[in-house]
Amino acid sequence: MSDADAEADGETGADAPADAFLPEDAHAVRDALVAWYEADHREFPWRRTDDPYEILVSEVMSQQTQLSRVVTAWEAFLERWPTTADLAAADRADVVGFWSDHSLGYNNRAKYLHEAAGQVESEYGGEFPESPDELSELMGVGPYTANAVASFAFNNGDAVVDTNVKRVLYRAFDVPDDDAAFERVAAELMPEGESRVWNNAIMELGGVACEKSPACDEAGCPWREWCHAYQTGDFTAPDVPTQPDFEGSRRQFRGRIVRLLGEHDEMDLDTLGHRIRVDYTPDGEHGREWLRGLLSDLADDGLVQVEEGDDQITARLQ
Repeated sequence: MSDADAEADGETGADAPADAFLPEDAHAVRDALVAWYEADHREFPWRRTDDPYEILVSEVMSQQTQLSRVVTAWEAFLERWPTTADLAAADRADVVGFWSDHSLGYNNRAKYLHEAAGQVESEYGGEFPESPDELSELMGVGPYTANAVASFAFNNGDAVVDTNVKRVLYRAFDVPDDDAAFERVAAELMPEGESRVWNNAIMELGGVACEKSPACDEAGCPWREWCHAYQTGDFTAPDVPTQPDFEGSRRQFRGRIVRLLGEHDEMDLDTLGHRIRVDYTPDGEHGREWLRGLLSDLADDGLVQVEEGDDQITARLQ
């Protein structure tokens, strides 16, 4: 539902309940994202562990460093200090020196990580706390990092809401640029008890398909069927203040096709063509052959079904 629809229902955009922004088939939205993530995603070693110490190290290292560079540093750090006991017993100067040598950002993060390891050993008997609130008591562990560790180590976190997730929600569901609204919608979307796979999946979506320059088709974004930005061609976002050029692009016309077919059970080829561009002529440059190419792309993406009869070609959403 758009902001205007929410307002018509007596709610302002920012104050609207979470489900006001989500499609009626929100369950299908959830299933599509999880299936997309589980079928193929970037392989990082910390995604193959549920050890909270290893995950905490990866989260702290990732705060200022590209993930591709974090892998080598993360593996070297854990080889040198494989447990919280090892890190707590280390000389702080050695830990800070490692951090600096690997260009991992502010050295105080190394100091805090060293102190957090000491807390785990001295205050928690070597066992990590499991809830976001408890994890936030560790030195240098803020709400985001605490929630990430709770999610990925214990499957016990809340919905992650970082810059990438805000961008995804803003574009996909037309959520207003309001922190409280983002948090409500993110929480509503996350399947109960599934924070590990869900937070990984939605961050992966923001990292490979819905970056500042979107790669919707290239990355096979699983939310194209519902995505407001994909249908309108407007890919602005809170961290993307200028609208990319799309006027006349194939993406623009694919969006128009999806939007129109969402309003009609089916449309024949020429009717659809005349509705999506004023200069459509069946045998012209932007005619049936051009339109069938767009429909073929959408069919390959699983969004549109094309049927060829004796007298006409019709298209409908899958």
